[in-house]
Amino acid sequence: MSVTAERIQQLRQQKKLTQSELAELVGTTRVTVGRIERDINKPSIGMLSLIADSLDTTMDYLQGKTDNALKTPHNGSNNGDDKKHVDLNDDELIMSFDGKELSEDYKQAIIAMLKTMREGKK
Repeated sequence: MSVTAERIQQLRQQKKLTQSELAELVGTTRVTVGRIERDINKPSIGMLSLIADSLDTTMDYLQGKTDNALKTPHNGSNNGDDKKHVDLNDDELIMSFDGKELSEDYKQAIIAMLKTMREGKK
C-alpha cells in the first residue's frame, strides 16, 4: 500500500470519519474513497487537495514528502520546511508535479477551473 493511501486512511480514522463522511466532504463517493485507501485508484491533485483540507493536513504529508501532519507549525516553531508563501494571481500560476513542469494546456485548464471555483464562492 502506498504512503498516500495509508495516511489518508489513518487520518480519516483518527478524525473518526467514515469513508462516506469523507466522501461527502470532498464531493465524491464512498467507493472512490475506499479505492483510494486500498491503493486501487490514485487521487488527482485536485482530489488530494480536497482530502488534505478535509483531514486538516497538507498534500505533502499525504504524499510522504514530510512527516509533519500539521498544516502550520504551532507556537511559532519552525517545522524544518523552509517554504515561502506564494500569492497566486489569476494570470501567474507556476505549477509542477514531481519536479516536472506541467504543459501550458494543463496549466490553463487548472487556472480556468480555479477561476470557476472562485466565481462560485462569490
